[in-house]
Amino acid sequence: MRIFTASVIIAVVSLGTPAFVQAQGAPSQSEAQTPPAQSSAVIRSIQVVDLKELQPAVRSKVNDVVAQTSEEDLQSLRKSIDATPEAASALKAKGLSSLQVVAINIADGVLTLITKTA
Repeated sequence: MRIFTASVIIAVVSLGTPAFVQAQGAPSQSEAQTPPAQSSAVIRSIQVVDLKELQPAVRSKVNDVVAQTSEEDLQSLRKSIDATPEAASALKAKGLSSLQVVAINIADGVLTLITKTA
């Protein structure tokens, strides 16, 4: 699979929990502790997870990150997803589109698209 490159700000939600990724420009409370905004990651697989499927503690943290994300940043994130055929195909296979993506996570070569449907 080819290299997926995106400009991101990583908001670390807690120690031991994967970092949730937002589009560049989104504010981050832990910005001083995070890597630079430019990030390259090799994506080996893509998974689509509905927000309701997450454990309550993780879901709450994702909701906090989403609440701080501007509509402009979400649009930028969704545009990046649409420009990545593999990500768009993974969503389409589940009957979804980038419009339902509220956050993403990149960890250990896995791109997780977190969706909200309803």
